[in-house]
Amino acid sequence: MTSAAWVRRLVPAASLFLLTSGLAWAANCDLNGDGSVNVVDVQLVTNMMLGTATCTANVVGSGVCNSAAVTVLINAVLGGPCHSVVLTWTPSTSTGVTGYNVYRGGQTGGPYTIQNSSPVSGAVYYDTTVQGGQPYFYVVRSVAGSTESTNSTEAPTTVPTN
Repeated sequence: MTSAAWVRRLVPAASLFLLTSGLAWAANCDLNGDGSVNVVDVQLVTNMMLGTATCTANVVGSGVCNSAAVTVLINAVLGGPCHSVVLTWTPSTSTGVTGYNVYRGGQTGGPYTIQNSSPVSGAVYYDTTVQGGQPYFYVVRSVAGSTESTNSTEAPTTVPTN
């Protein structure tokens, strides 16, 4: 499998700016280099996430060892692909913003479906449920109380098949 990363510069919309959409996948799910992705790799990335091993993983981003990386590896061990989409944006400067909702669609312009169960507090979201060969279109909305902003600029990407 090959490793690749894409970065797209996007035009800002409203007070929320969706700046990059990246993909991390495949080659680095075999963390111990034994030729297969298995429970040993899941344990290794878990140890990296907990800080008991040096974080050398490149599953959801170079040097990122978090629950998203663990999820991708578990999915890969269960027969799924080793794919994820990493979204980052510039936080809103509007007062009262408490988080962000991430929406994903299968075609440009939507319809979009919310991906998170509660507002994301930071400015990064790891989508670990993507499938190889599929196009995805993301927008982010800031949340202030029970009010959401309008959509950010759409971030399109296609996950590779391998």
